[in-house]
Amino acid sequence: MTRTPQYVSTRGNAPRLGFNDTLLAGLASDGGLYVPESWPSVKHAATEAPFAQRAADIIAPFVGDQIKKSDLEEMCRSAYATFRDPHVVPLRELGANRWLLELFHGPTLAFKDVALQLVGRLFDHVLTARGQRITVVGATSGDTGSAAIDGVKHCANVSMVILYPKGRISEVQRRQMTTVQSPNVHTVAIDGSFDDCQDLVKAMFNDRAFREEHQLAAVNSINWARVLAQVVYYFTAIEQLGAVDSGPVSFSVPTGNFGNVLSGWIARRIGANVGHLIVGSNANDILTRFFETQTMSASTVVPTLSPSMDIQVSSNFERLLFEMNDRDGEATAAQLTRFRESRQLSVDATTFGKWIRPVFRGQRCSDAETLAKIAEVHDTYGVLVDPHTAVGLVATDACAEPSEPVITLATAHPAKFSDAVKKATGVTPELPAHLADLFDRAERTEMLPNDLAAVQRFVAGAVASR
Repeated sequence: MTRTPQYVSTRGNAPRLGFNDTLLAGLASDGGLYVPESWPSVKHAATEAPFAQRAADIIAPFVGDQIKKSDLEEMCRSAYATFRDPHVVPLRELGANRWLLELFHGPTLAFKDVALQLVGRLFDHVLTARGQRITVVGATSGDTGSAAIDGVKHCANVSMVILYPKGRISEVQRRQMTTVQSPNVHTVAIDGSFDDCQDLVKAMFNDRAFREEHQLAAVNSINWARVLAQVVYYFTAIEQLGAVDSGPVSFSVPTGNFGNVLSGWIARRIGANVGHLIVGSNANDILTRFFETQTMSASTVVPTLSPSMDIQVSSNFERLLFEMNDRDGEATAAQLTRFRESRQLSVDATTFGKWIRPVFRGQRCSDAETLAKIAEVHDTYGVLVDPHTAVGLVATDACAEPSEPVITLATAHPAKFSDAVKKATGVTPELPAHLADLFDRAERTEMLPNDLAAVQRFVAGAVASR
């Protein structure tokens, strides 16, 4: 008999939910993030198998009897048929014991397609079965927005509003959102940082009356399904490499919000042959400083060449913190309250030594180092990488032993950040054919101040217009 997995909030004061309700809820009613009540065990495939099949196999234990396995398999096949490479996320060798995992072959050229092409289909499947509609509200530092929009633009049961920081994402990233003309999709440029956008989204979810009236849901990495779908490529990368039964494979992850690297930790927790998780940060180095000092201290967001990582509050760290607190939701909530008040969160030496030191490494990377790494990779291997991937490669160099097999996540196509790539190499990377006319398409967006009431009015109006 297939079990029904349950999900609990990291803050310990929200109802337990099944997978489908967790998918639609996004943020828990107590402001926490949902995690499985218990972790299943997942085995590697003995040989490389089609990505869609592996995705269904790895995700199925977290879904249980909430969705038929045959329906889940069909959604995975449909989602990953949108990718331009037969491997979906292929490996590229980059020197001895070093590889890139190319996560950018989806419709919007970013790693977030891997999750959001599937999440959009999961939403529509569950909502159709229930005869419901939802309003997806999200914040993006660049890539989540376009990937989410592409994933739901054809969903009959979903309206979407995406907030992005005005002037702090690349032109390609902006146009991938603002040129979509689907009537269920709306974008808003906020006068502020990504953290401001994220705070507005969280505030809307924490306004229970507003949340219930407009049936709010989330697609960024506060949504459990988003994090879960990213777990898959840690398993499949190791299987592509033929390293299932060898020594552990480490991964280097450029990150700001901790969602992608958390997926790596989950993969490791449930059975993937993952060694170290190397966290690459840009000048917004809150995670690197935490690994150095055992204290998470938020400061002002600094604009960089890797804007999707221009984040100071790493939301998904809450899920790991919950585990570090032996799943004590009350203790986790108290820590986070103190963090909001003081902008600091410390972990004692014993806890740090148990949970962080054996697994995580961290390294910051300046814009100058980012450009130098882009140039070096192009000169040495003839490969163009985007600035976020370059941050990951710098972190690999700093944190990994030469003999340690390391896969660096290539999180975006270089054409999404062509200005930085051209500055480093003199080469302008070309957009794939399906986006070749992107700069000729008409844009449609709204400009709003960093003001909750103004944003809520817009969301209410957008929902009413459907």
